[in-house]
Amino acid sequence: MSNHAHNRTLFGKLADINWLLPVLILLVGLIGVATIYSATGGNWNMGAKQHFVRLLVGMLFMLLIALTDIRIWYTMAYPGFVLALGLLIGVELVGVSVNGAQRWLDLGFVRIQPSELMKLAAVLALARFYHDLPHWRVSKPIGILGALIIIFIPVALILHQPDLGTSIMLAITGITMIFLAGINWRVIISSMTLAAIAIPLFFVFGLRDYQRARILTFLDPERDPTGASYHIIQSKIALGSGGVSGKGYMQGTQASLKYVPENRTDFIFTVIGEEFGLIGGLSTMVLYILVIGICFWLAGKIKQMFSRLLIMGLAVTFSLYVLINLAMVMGLAPVVGVPLPLISYGGTVMMTVLTGFGVILSAHLYRETELPRGSGLLL
Repeated sequence: MSNHAHNRTLFGKLADINWLLPVLILLVGLIGVATIYSATGGNWNMGAKQHFVRLLVGMLFMLLIALTDIRIWYTMAYPGFVLALGLLIGVELVGVSVNGAQRWLDLGFVRIQPSELMKLAAVLALARFYHDLPHWRVSKPIGILGALIIIFIPVALILHQPDLGTSIMLAITGITMIFLAGINWRVIISSMTLAAIAIPLFFVFGLRDYQRARILTFLDPERDPTGASYHIIQSKIALGSGGVSGKGYMQGTQASLKYVPENRTDFIFTVIGEEFGLIGGLSTMVLYILVIGICFWLAGKIKQMFSRLLIMGLAVTFSLYVLINLAMVMGLAPVVGVPLPLISYGGTVMMTVLTGFGVILSAHLYRETELPRGSGLLL
């Protein structure tokens, strides 16, 4: 490979893309199309068609982003974060409420969920922050404070919407990136001690009543079988009824009879488990593991802090989507409203995830390109 990917021809760049990752992403997305089709009783126009169109458009957009010079993403990191932050503030002021949650902005021609965009924007901002920051300042107060500002201002705004699941994802991703940036172990241990004290206080004073109810329901699923526990109980029934090999495609009774709520969005994995059983569920998990594994493998081939941390941060975000959703559906975590990426129905999540993968491919494609070092935040 030449020293600078931007000097190569278009075909040269396309040839250097790791095509295994887009192929696996497309395969997972097509599983989503088929599952949504089944969950809606074989009605192509009840979500499957839209998911298919979004997948194809998103894949093309992903490839365009992959060909974009990594220096553009470096330059856009802070402006993009400020824009996403502005959209979150916009949600507070003029956001659209759905089912009691004010999470969307109606732009007239499209409705967007800025909290999803922030997942990408925060990773970009943190990657640039640590790229610009001298390594010896990573564990210093000014280095820690800068990262915490990037993480917890949007977390606070998203938590107020309220959206506990996205808040948790953003906080965990940010803290993981601080760890990956090479922070001192003494700081990590001190932070864990403070977290152990803060979490019980947050449970009592920081959560809303229904959010506490979800956590209590997770700890005791039988406490309210027709109310707060209904999702988890029906989800477990659907997964268990699939057995080892499942009931067959479009033969699931829990989904078709609407026993499982949100079976084309947050609880779509129950459709896979009921129709294809343990084999189908594990196969889906293996595909996700391969996608995540390739991302970390690509990160390992990069020396520059910005590109390496960017790939790892986006891979962690994607991993959290998968882990939290599957744990929630299996009753291993409280219900927090996190979709299964590329499979659950939802336009903003689909485009955000595919944009993230485009940035990952761009970081790998331009891995030899030298990046400048700015002054950083708060320096």
